[in-house]
Amino acid sequence: MSRSRMHRRGLAWGAAALLVAGVAVPAAAYASDSGQSVAHTPKSKQAKNVILLIGDGMGDSEITLARDYTVGAAGRLNMDKFPSTGAYTTYAVDKNGKPDYVTDSAASGTGWATGHKTVNGRISKTPGTDKPLPTILELAQKNGLATGSVTTAELTDATPAVLASHVGDRSCQGPADMKKCSADTLRNGGLGSIAEQSVNHKVDVLLGGGKARFDQTITEGPYKGKTVTEQARKLGYQIVTDDKGLSAVKPGKPVLGLFAPGNVPVEWTGKPAAVGGTDPQRCTTGNAERPAGTPRLENQTRKALALLEAKQSKKHGNGKGFFLQVEGASIDKQDHAADPCGQIGETAAFDRAVKVARDYAAKHPDTLVVTTADHGHTSQIVPLEATPPGLSSTLVTNEGGKLKVNYSTNTPGQSQEHTGTQVRIAAQGPNADRVLGVTDQTDLFTTLRTALRLR
Repeated sequence: MSRSRMHRRGLAWGAAALLVAGVAVPAAAYASDSGQSVAHTPKSKQAKNVILLIGDGMGDSEITLARDYTVGAAGRLNMDKFPSTGAYTTYAVDKNGKPDYVTDSAASGTGWATGHKTVNGRISKTPGTDKPLPTILELAQKNGLATGSVTTAELTDATPAVLASHVGDRSCQGPADMKKCSADTLRNGGLGSIAEQSVNHKVDVLLGGGKARFDQTITEGPYKGKTVTEQARKLGYQIVTDDKGLSAVKPGKPVLGLFAPGNVPVEWTGKPAAVGGTDPQRCTTGNAERPAGTPRLENQTRKALALLEAKQSKKHGNGKGFFLQVEGASIDKQDHAADPCGQIGETAAFDRAVKVARDYAAKHPDTLVVTTADHGHTSQIVPLEATPPGLSSTLVTNEGGKLKVNYSTNTPGQSQEHTGTQVRIAAQGPNADRVLGVTDQTDLFTTLRTALRLR
C-alpha cells in the first residue's frame, strides 16, 4: 500500500473513531428536521444572516427536564440536533473587573451583545466607568443589516434591552422608571429609558410584552408629553397588539408588537413545587390567563424572519442580510417561581421557535443559527425517593414515568436563584465551529461579528 493511500485510510479511520466517541466531525452535509440536506459551510464563509436564540435560565437541567417530560429520556428536542455543540462560561464582574461568579441577565446579555463583561444589573455599559458599549445590533445596523428582537418578556427586560439601549440599571425600563438612572435621563445628557432608546434605534422588528412601559408618558426631550408608543408611531412604526394584527403587517415600515401589559402569559400551567413535594401531576397544556389572540413565540419568530427577509431584499432594502435575536424569557421566570409545568411549557415553546429558525436556515444555508442560554438556574431532577429540604414536585411524563424536580437554591417562599454553571451553546451554518469546546459568553459577540464581517 502506498504512503498516500495509508494516509487517506488513516484519516478516514480517525474521523470514524471521533464519530463513535460522540465528537462532531465536519461532514459534507447533515439532515435538517424537514429531511432536507444542509451543506456544511466552510469555516471562512461569511454569513448573510444570524439568528440568535436565547433560552433565559435554560441550563442543562432545564433542557433535560423538558426533554424527559415531552419527548422522553431517549428522545431529542430540536435544540439537541445542531451539528456543533459546546459550552460557555457566564460569570459577571464587579466594578474592578474581578469575577462575580453568578450572573444576572443584564450582565450576561451585555457579554454577548458587546463582547465585554459588566456588573450585574447593568445594560451594555462598562463595569467601572458606566460608559456605553457598542452592541452587535448597533454594529449590524451600522453595516446596513436589518435587525429584530423577539421575546416573551417585556421588550424592556434585560435580555432584549442589551441590544438597543445603554442604562446603568436594568430597572430603568420606561420614562417613569428612571429612579436609579439619573445619569441616563435626557436632561442630564443621557439616552433616556430602555423603551425610548429601543424605538429611537429604529429596530426593524420589535415583538414581545411590556405594553405598559411603552404607554408611559415621556417627561423630557423632543417627545415630551407623548407616550413611548406615540413616539414609536411618529418614528414610523406599525403598532400591533395581537396575532391578527401581526399577521396583517406588511414589510416596508418597522413593527412594534406589544402583546401583553407585562410579560407574555405562559403557555402551560400546573401546581408549583411545594415543601415536601406535590402529588404526581400532569401539566395542563394551556393557560386560562393567556388571552386569545396572543401570538406564540414560534409564530412571532416566523413573522419576524419574513419581515426581515423582505427588509433586506433588493425591493425594500440593500440585500445585506439581517440579525435577529429570539428569547424564550419565562423559562427563567418560572424557574424563579419553582413552577415546573410553566417552565417546561416555555422550554417547549422556545424549542418550537428553534425549529422555525433551523427550517429557515435549511433553505438559507448562509444563515448562522446559534442557540444558548444566558445563565443556569435552579431546577434539578432528583431520585423519586429523595426528600429535598426545599421545594419539589413530581411529574408524570408523556412516556408514563414519574420524575421529581427539586428547587433548593433559596429558602422556600423566596425567589429561586440563578446558578453559576457553564451552559450549552450550539450552532449551525457559517462559523458554527467557533462554539465548539468551552468558550466564554463574550466570545459569542466575536463569533457573531466575525460571521457577519461587521466592522
